[in-house]
Amino acid sequence: MSLRKELAFFSLIVLFGVAISIVAYTVNSSNPWSLAVRLFALNGFIALSIATIMAAFLKEVTLFFKKPFTRIHHYFAAAGLVLITLHPIALAIRFLNPAVFIPNFNSLYDFLFFGGRPALILIFVAFVAVLLRRKMVRYWRWFHALMYVALFLGVVHANLSGTDFANLAVLVIFNGLFAASVAAFVLKRWQFYRLKKQRKKPQNANQKNT
Repeated sequence: MSLRKELAFFSLIVLFGVAISIVAYTVNSSNPWSLAVRLFALNGFIALSIATIMAAFLKEVTLFFKKPFTRIHHYFAAAGLVLITLHPIALAIRFLNPAVFIPNFNSLYDFLFFGGRPALILIFVAFVAVLLRRKMVRYWRWFHALMYVALFLGVVHANLSGTDFANLAVLVIFNGLFAASVAAFVLKRWQFYRLKKQRKKPQNANQKNT
């Protein structure tokens, strides 16, 4: 039963990605290489957004899939990391220009217009933080949270320069995904706050008794 649920869920995500890809194709398919660059970005953002949204539903995800949360979370995180990295790689190959990896600090507008560049750096910082979490137990979550900043820079970059964001459906869906990621972050912080408060209650009660 859990396998059937898992297949159904991932099938829906794949269909969603295919639907977005078809819309992107209808927006502009004159250059296949350019289309590939855009599809890497769109589907990479989808995967990373789902990974971040999931973080606020640890218990629910575990119960639904009957598997450790981290395994499901990492499926999407890994897929997003690969796809979002292929986006600038394909762009660099197309224009034969490695500068697509370097943030632009000429002005605030240029920094945000090319926001995908610093976003990619932050994504890898967040990824490395997970790998080093046992060595930096107290601080790794702060670095991992840079993923939300990366998503912000990514969605601003897409709004300012993305060809596909001329399509209203794409514009609404991807800004909605970012908004959902922010909401998930706030919910997760609230959950941690409540848990911390509950843990303090028994300690305070014991101190009063003594």
